Amino acid sequence: AVSLPFAVGQCGNQVGCRFWDLALREHAAVNKKGIYDEALSSFFRNVDTRTGDNGPDIYKGKICSLKARALLIDMEEGVVNEILQGPLRDVFDSKQLITDVSGSGNNWAVGHKIYGCQYQENIVEKLRKTAEHCDCLQCFFIIHSMGGGTGSGLGTFVLNLLEEEFPEVYRFVTSVYPSGEDDVITSPYNSVLAMKELNEHADCVLPIENESLFEIVNKIHQMINSGKLGSAVKQSSLVTSSAGSAKTLQEKPFDAMNNIVANLLLNLTSSARFEGSLNMDLNEISMNLVPFPRLHYLVSSLTPLYTLADVNVPSRRLDQMFSDAFSRDHQLIQADPKHSLYLACALLVRGNVQVSDLRRNIERLKPSLHFVSWNQEGWKTGLCSVPPVGHSHSLLALANNTCVKPTFIELKDRFMKLYKKKAHLHHYLQIDGMEQSCFSEAVSSLSDLIEEYNELDATKGGPRIDPSRLKIAV
Repeated sequence: AVSLPFAVGQCGNQVGCRFWDLALREHAAVNKKGIYDEALSSFFRNVDTRTGDNGPDIYKGKICSLKARALLIDMEEGVVNEILQGPLRDVFDSKQLITDVSGSGNNWAVGHKIYGCQYQENIVEKLRKTAEHCDCLQCFFIIHSMGGGTGSGLGTFVLNLLEEEFPEVYRFVTSVYPSGEDDVITSPYNSVLAMKELNEHADCVLPIENESLFEIVNKIHQMINSGKLGSAVKQSSLVTSSAGSAKTLQEKPFDAMNNIVANLLLNLTSSARFEGSLNMDLNEISMNLVPFPRLHYLVSSLTPLYTLADVNVPSRRLDQMFSDAFSRDHQLIQADPKHSLYLACALLVRGNVQVSDLRRNIERLKPSLHFVSWNQEGWKTGLCSVPPVGHSHSLLALANNTCVKPTFIELKDRFMKLYKKKAHLHHYLQIDGMEQSCFSEAVSSLSDLIEEYNELDATKGGPRIDPSRLKIAV
């Protein structure tokens, strides 16, 4: 089974670059003999480049040249060019890239309406070519940000294209949401316009907030600087600058932040790539965690938060890791699922962990978590035997929980502040095909979503009623 990632926009491509780098390191740690195996085939093709860039796929034997199964799209070529000049240059070829030079000017309408139409045929053609190389295409991954023009506009345009071209293939989206202090003034417009598309066309969305990532990176720095737990940073690791000293907190540590998102994707796809006693494929996440089609936003939490043993801290005890996954500090959005309502929850564990460890911890945590009355046993679990590099085990928790609601409410409030004044609206309305109704429809789609979460929250704390069972006559 193969997952096909799409990185769209600057943020999407920076996260994608970290993901490919970490995935290759992870496979290198396991695959000592350099043989092209099933684990590698889920995200990489093995190509004989001696016969030109698009040589035949080689399914057995030694690794010749690995090519990532992915499409990189950005309407500014800066980040993609950086990737092509960096250590990953051989993993991508020109047939996987779609770039322009002018960018989308932080305008959703430019990304969605102008570049969408302009590049539609090119995207579809490259998508089909890439899909032809996949024996069993399981799902698409889109990695993008919500605040800019290309990530939000063209990113959601690509999402619609995928639904049209491959309606039966699941669409997973990792969306990075801007913080309140975002330097893009129009980001509330871009985010709310993109939200309407996510509501209608995604199967699963993992929202991630810049603010949470920033706080997590700061915490890692504080831990390093306080010398707690004998922690130390390895020289030239991902949380230090090239000078090898810990970065100053004023500097926006994008690399370290992107690393956390890439780490999330690494754990999410581990079952597709490696063996395990309880493998969970990505379609099962959507099947088990999304009881209502629009409520497909999953809150992710991760432990450990750093990867590749960047920070020398003693690894957490297994039970402590489960507690961490449900604490505020480990959520990738500013949320507290413990005090909100769960519709369902998935735990993806990596390393030498037994099913009994999973069960014991679920039983221990269950009393403190509020599940909807009709899904008290709403747990989905996965065990992958290969841990992340440098750790003995890790845990990714995905919660379908009403705690995402405040993120959406805040987004709506920031949108309304601009929209009531009609500020910056003319930049959008001068784009062909963009009308003011696009804005009112988008905010009403978001309001409906918030209302659905409100209705669920209203049921919280009610008496738990076990459904009556059929009586069996003896």
